[in-house]
Amino acid sequence: MNLSGIFPALTTPFAPDGSVSILGVKENIRRYSTTGLAGYVVLGSTGEAVMLNREEADAVLAAAKEAAHPDKILIAGTGAESTVETIVRTKRAASLGYQVALVKTPYYYKPAYRPDTFIQHYRAVADASPIPVLLYSVPIFTGITLEAPEIITLSAHPNIIGIKDSSASVQRLGEILAGVPSDFQVLTGGAAVVYPALAVGARGAILALANALPEKCVELFHLFQQGKHEEARQLQIQLVEASKRIVSENGIAGVKFVMSQRGYHGGDPRLPLLPLKEEKKQAILSYISQLYPSLAPA
Repeated sequence: MNLSGIFPALTTPFAPDGSVSILGVKENIRRYSTTGLAGYVVLGSTGEAVMLNREEADAVLAAAKEAAHPDKILIAGTGAESTVETIVRTKRAASLGYQVALVKTPYYYKPAYRPDTFIQHYRAVADASPIPVLLYSVPIFTGITLEAPEIITLSAHPNIIGIKDSSASVQRLGEILAGVPSDFQVLTGGAAVVYPALAVGARGAILALANALPEKCVELFHLFQQGKHEEARQLQIQLVEASKRIVSENGIAGVKFVMSQRGYHGGDPRLPLLPLKEEKKQAILSYISQLYPSLAPA
């Protein structure tokens, strides 16, 4: 399983009545099929997975599988607080045709968790999983960091094939890559560090920003692969600013707003997340119209 390339951490569109828009899921993926994305991550953090009930989550997984081209890699977010529930979700994703499970760290009982907690959890999931497992460390949301020694230990498991690290720390990526086998695949979750991450050996990236600006994220990856480093560096600088304005400062609501401006099914996040206020929308619109002049107000 080669995870090289750019994957969007897909958003989940909602209909005006607040229900999941299955049509929106499918139409977004069909539009993304022309952008050069390597595949799709469904039910990740940007997909508001924690806001969905099990029936909704299964419906989103099924819709994405139906809409995706067969040559795209499908990764399902299956992490839960308990090992048992994580295994159930992982097997469910596998039964629907997903090729990789993205498993975030449990985080609720933080005071009780130690390195051995995560090692035993991930080994149990990987032992039971019919599909390869991708570790997922996302401390901004969980308050838990999967540290390099645990990652290196887990990299020896034959069914754990890599990690999505969302720390945005290039030093941390380098420490991981220095200790894991050469076939262990490291992906960054930070659009602001894609170029340096690739430079130290990451295979690619899973990005919220790739929902809104898929072409630019893919272009950066391709420029690096082609050895066009000065062009890649310049584009990375552009994506640093884009990531800050759209994702870091405005979160899922910002990503969805830009998607809507570009003709995707974006819309609002699910409560208690709030939509953007008008002044925020205008600030983002002013910025992205510099990237896409057709979006400038008439």
